[in-house]
Amino acid sequence: MLTINKISINDIRFPSSKEGHGSDAMHNDPDYSCVYVQIGVNHTNKDLIGHGLTFTIGRGTEVVLAAALALKSIVINTDLDQVFNHAGGWVEFHRRLTNDSQLRWIGPEKGAIHLATAAIVNAIWDLWAKLQAKPLWQLLVDMEPEQLVNCIDFQYISDALTKQEAIEILSRNKSSLQERVDIIRREGYPAYTTGVGWTGYDDQTRRQLCRQALAQGYTRFKVKVGSENIDDDRHRLRIVREEIGSDKLLMVDANQKWDVPEAIERMKQLASFNVLWIEEPTSPDDILGHEQIARQLQQYGIKVATGEHCHNRVMFKQFLTSGAMQYCQIDSCRLAGVNEVLAVILMAAKYGVPVCPHAGGVGLCEYVQHFAIWDYVAVTGTRDNRMVEYVPHLIEHFQHPARILNGHYMVPEHAGYGCHIKPESIKTYNYPNGTYWAQQQLQ
Repeated sequence: MLTINKISINDIRFPSSKEGHGSDAMHNDPDYSCVYVQIGVNHTNKDLIGHGLTFTIGRGTEVVLAAALALKSIVINTDLDQVFNHAGGWVEFHRRLTNDSQLRWIGPEKGAIHLATAAIVNAIWDLWAKLQAKPLWQLLVDMEPEQLVNCIDFQYISDALTKQEAIEILSRNKSSLQERVDIIRREGYPAYTTGVGWTGYDDQTRRQLCRQALAQGYTRFKVKVGSENIDDDRHRLRIVREEIGSDKLLMVDANQKWDVPEAIERMKQLASFNVLWIEEPTSPDDILGHEQIARQLQQYGIKVATGEHCHNRVMFKQFLTSGAMQYCQIDSCRLAGVNEVLAVILMAAKYGVPVCPHAGGVGLCEYVQHFAIWDYVAVTGTRDNRMVEYVPHLIEHFQHPARILNGHYMVPEHAGYGCHIKPESIKTYNYPNGTYWAQQQLQ
């Protein structure tokens, strides 16, 4: 038996607000943080640990920590052989976490309880990939279509994607998988940088970061918008366009700042900067609002991107089937771990919506690169009109940080899912008793 015999859960916070990293129109002082879960089993008389996390931005991490602790009793003593090697095992285990008869009341399948579920599920997939001695993307690629689809819960989405349709999508490109594996290992996966676009940067810093990004081979850039004065948005976009030129891709992100009419009017005024997409223009729950924005901005060539704050596969179903989303931005921690992300990527493939994962937060770049690679190799067979966000902040805290070369993600080859935080970083930034935070309390 491969039984979970150890679970540790930590609140880890990094003081990223001190330098304005991550700042946008709605979140002006984020301290990038995570709830970090380590799940242990005894395998061939050796302890093996799966590492998983869910991303937060400071205050409130303690709430997600409490949710993870509430789920701990459901997870401990689980026989992972039953989860990994029996048809329906993953779905049954996933539902134990998301459909506990009492805990689901504070969801269901959303909010702190869903974020906590992601950390636990991500840790277990990390463990499974390590047991197979494969990076997560390779574990997914090597699965037979039926085996992979058996990991997905189709409850509430079968009207948009059936199990058989998912198997058919995965079967289309199966004969040429190795060809695309060779290509992606050689060329990498297109990345875009948000590092030039935070609202808290001054002009000189922004120009310098643009030049650095160009020198590093980036051709895709994103800028935060949503300032109280639209002239401030114009000013930031003008600086970036001056630095990157007119031939590079430029996206903007309002981080939920506007009402629907305001979003439409604001983006009309910013259309001259040749913007590919507006990300999260309004409330992330407003599917009808996003559809209206998309329809009104179509004549300007501006698409709508969203998904970073989509609670679950059910919301994605509605965005994808209604035309409210032209770019699907899955998040590896907002959804309840790998299984639910797989469901959304397969739905997006059916409806022809390119997946451009949200990243940049603690561990997100390390996580979502696996999904982009799997999407290309096993699902859609294309990288056209697709890219993955990249922000380098805090990568020094990971054992295996995402690697970028010439504006492309390089394929991770280490076994696991990739979010193993260094022990010294945990010791320093564990909240509130890590050495950094303890020192802050003394000042």
